[in-house]
Amino acid sequence: MLPFKAVSLLQLRPLLSDPEPYDCEVLVVGAGPSGAELARLLAQAGVDVLLVDRLKNLGQAAFSSAALPLETLDRFGIPAHVVAARWSGWQLVGPGEQRRLWSAGQPLGAVLDFGALRQWLAGQAQSWGARLQLGVTAIGWHQDGAGVNTVVRDGAAGRRRLRSRWLVDASGEGRALIGEQAKLADPLVAGLGVEWLLQVDPEQHRPWADRLSFFLGSDWVRQGYGWVFPMAPSQLKVGVCRLADPSRAQPALALELGALVQRCGLGQAEVLDRHGGRIRSTVRRHEPHRLGRLIGLGDAVSTANLLGGEGIRHALASARVLAPLLLEALAKPAGSACLDQYPMLLRRELGWRWSLSGRLARRTWLGLADARADARLERLLAGLQTRRAEDLSALLFDYRFEHYGLKALPYLLGWR
Repeated sequence: MLPFKAVSLLQLRPLLSDPEPYDCEVLVVGAGPSGAELARLLAQAGVDVLLVDRLKNLGQAAFSSAALPLETLDRFGIPAHVVAARWSGWQLVGPGEQRRLWSAGQPLGAVLDFGALRQWLAGQAQSWGARLQLGVTAIGWHQDGAGVNTVVRDGAAGRRRLRSRWLVDASGEGRALIGEQAKLADPLVAGLGVEWLLQVDPEQHRPWADRLSFFLGSDWVRQGYGWVFPMAPSQLKVGVCRLADPSRAQPALALELGALVQRCGLGQAEVLDRHGGRIRSTVRRHEPHRLGRLIGLGDAVSTANLLGGEGIRHALASARVLAPLLLEALAKPAGSACLDQYPMLLRRELGWRWSLSGRLARRTWLGLADARADARLERLLAGLQTRRAEDLSALLFDYRFEHYGLKALPYLLGWR
């Protein structure tokens, strides 16, 4: 069942006399979490949806830390076969070699197989009638009356045009169609990451098996952080990321990842996969969400959170915000004013703490470049030691900084 009251498009949509036929009612560009979830919701309501993605295999290029709280599995109906591991604790290492550990008596979250997640979401959309075309790259668009013409390129047919009533850019941080607004007062902040999937023996896997481990401090990753997450039995996901800073020379991420792997005693492990990626978001999220009949979705409108580089659950949530609005616009082609609510409703879904978390991310990671910054971070982390693992989850996943108390205020405001 749909999570909202959907109209029956077959009953309410009037007959139109467009001079040129449509290839689909809605063309969704990008079969990641936001695009595939939107395609599923629309197809469930009887919409003719075409979902395209530049990848030829949705299991490829699976860069995502993919750690999320347990409640997300239930909210979005994510099946067990997509879950690589469950975790019940946190481990923070650094600055330096200091380790802090929090454990709960029950699982708090999961680490997903991101490639399997994308494949499952796309399969769900197809099962409801959405069409999927892979190896298709959108390279341009223009609005034509009551429709949109999108130019795509694929290996089989070369360049071709697809005509739809509405076009959704779910292409990710690259914003393939909606683009970037010049001279934003709230500019895009970029985070770069590299990740390896390691095959380890059971003894090496055990210290990391039930927790999310993060490595903090400039001697681990300058202007960023590293992580070790459990995956399938005897597999670990190890990565580093940082915010891009044009004003500083930054070491190569691959070198910092290699050093982290060695310091964790995993230097002899087999590397099963190497991948990397970029997230880009604005802090305040005031960029345009719609240009005529083109609508941005997911990372294309800054739903990736900069504090922890987290995007999956926010991308899925953005699809659930947009779907009922787009259904209403499809049912009433002459009145798309309902879509004007989209930016406001999405901001409400993400919550008022969103911009605060972005400011904290920018201050924390960009400033983490020397021993003085490490000392400041050490003072902040010291205040976490009396907290429970559940409190840390609320802090890092729900951005509930008020639970941390007044000790955090000077840090957030930059006073220390």
